[in-house]
Amino acid sequence: QVQLVESGGGLVQPGGSLRLSCAVSRSIFRLHNMGWYRQAPGKQRNLVARITNRGSTNYVDSVKGRFTISRDNDKNTLYLQMNSLKPEDTAVYYCNADPPFASPWGQGTQVTVSS
Repeated sequence: QVQLVESGGGLVQPGGSLRLSCAVSRSIFRLHNMGWYRQAPGKQRNLVARITNRGSTNYVDSVKGRFTISRDNDKNTLYLQMNSLKPEDTAVYYCNADPPFASPWGQGTQVTVSS
């Protein structure tokens, strides 16, 4: 079973920045394409940024140019640098493989963008 622990969320003003981290419990991390997902209240959880096991990245249009996904395979850690945050970025952010591991999701980390 894979454990996923997200951290780094918080309350930030519009235009601010946050850096999320995700610690993955097993070294199989390096073999998998990984992603950051987010779920706003009353909405589905959606993939917003993806990185392949070789480091190629993809983003949904709404975060392109503002978010940067990266990974450190030596530390089994996934990152999401979020800049120029907007109120519509408010959500719980989760990391997981793409497609997701056959293990429970982590608890996520809350990001709230508000003045």
